[in-house]
Amino acid sequence: MRYISTRGKAPDLGFDDVLLGGLARDGGLYVPATWPRFTDDEMRAMVGLSYHGLATRIMQRFTNEALGLDELTSIVAQTYAKFGHPAVAPLKQLEGGIWLMELFHGPTLAFKDYAMQILGRLFDQVLKTRGQRATIVGATSGDTGSAAIEACRGREAIDIFILFPKGRVSPVQQRQMTTVDAGNVHAIALDGTFDDCQDMVKALFNDLAFRDRHQLSAVNSINWARLLPQIVYYFWAGLALGAPDRQVAFTVPSGNFGNVFSAYAAEALGLPIAKLVVATNENDILARFFNTGRMEIRDVKPTLSPSMDIQVSSNFERLLFDLHDRDGEATARVLKNFRQSGNFTLFEDKMDRTAKIFEATEVDDLATVKRIAAEYEASGEILDPHSAVGVEASVRARLSGRLGDDVPLVSIATAHPAKFPDAVERATGVRPALPPRLADLMRRKERMSVLANDYATVARFISERTCTNEDAA
Repeated sequence: MRYISTRGKAPDLGFDDVLLGGLARDGGLYVPATWPRFTDDEMRAMVGLSYHGLATRIMQRFTNEALGLDELTSIVAQTYAKFGHPAVAPLKQLEGGIWLMELFHGPTLAFKDYAMQILGRLFDQVLKTRGQRATIVGATSGDTGSAAIEACRGREAIDIFILFPKGRVSPVQQRQMTTVDAGNVHAIALDGTFDDCQDMVKALFNDLAFRDRHQLSAVNSINWARLLPQIVYYFWAGLALGAPDRQVAFTVPSGNFGNVFSAYAAEALGLPIAKLVVATNENDILARFFNTGRMEIRDVKPTLSPSMDIQVSSNFERLLFDLHDRDGEATARVLKNFRQSGNFTLFEDKMDRTAKIFEATEVDDLATVKRIAAEYEASGEILDPHSAVGVEASVRARLSGRLGDDVPLVSIATAHPAKFPDAVERATGVRPALPPRLADLMRRKERMSVLANDYATVARFISERTCTNEDAA
């Protein structure tokens, strides 16, 4: 398996180099050179596997040149043994032909754990084999940072720096990042938005001298190895609900487009997906695009679902690459113009292709609160605001009649409600409690640095706190 850049000028790489490199050296994102499809018989043979058995079976197609089967099996088994539900990603049936897939049973209570906890172990394995160390730099709108820090805390070959927008994540999300007492962990509150944090990370990677000196690696979903384990839970749900002999649909609360692109990848691998419903909050750049063909940047609005308060969705570049028939130059040209003008429009033929699998819905804060309240009243189910955006979009998709009654619709529950207790309490009158292991989180000492949105300041901060491979030698 080889990987190519969405901008067409970086060298193709194997899985281990993509893992450590993160962003391609031409500024693009790596994707598989070809999608390895599973046959219907191969998928039928997966039915009944444990979650970690399914993850190993799927991921092996992408890692077999870099990791032996025994190594991969061990990494996956160790990862999911620590999750808080025996099914790992349990399915619950709601009313109206909608299923809820709970992806918050990992150590930091969000879907990011399903990939990030594997990613930390993959870094360890590859760096140990090479006798190297790495500096991980990531941007987060809330959940990625805590999951990455949890995965990398205390690892000898890794220094990790996580940038989050100051004052724009929930108190629980912030403390999950800032109360970790580990010498290799650095939580940075950047004076700006998530898009500023994401742009800063890309600027660090595009400074090739800085990147090489510090052996920068990425944990954001710009890193293909972050998306790969997320493909697994789409197969997990699809197979449980009748695939490959039955189509299934998914609703995915979306900000940076990584989670829904993993679903798109699952379809490319052969999973029979009838529709992917992209659910956004009031930062609706993705909904506007899928409904009009026009991508246009607007100001970021703070909402009750802050992990989706994003205007520039990095992973959309991977879809754009496919829509341009994998023409890297064309993709780079569109993105350059987008950065200069703040907008672009795709031709009707390309939008016809997206309409075959994607539809999109914008859900505002009022509708989010109403959905949390409605689900609690109907079933006692408590949704966090991001998951509520997804369920509301699922209800609308069902009512539209565009999905057949025989197609199960799985809505992704991305976070534990206790991560956003204020919104939940506002809707239900109930303040959800953190699990016992995190009960004292809000009383723990914080350790973070507040930095200006300035490249030189951030680069100097990282340089002063890392041990490079040259230093170690």
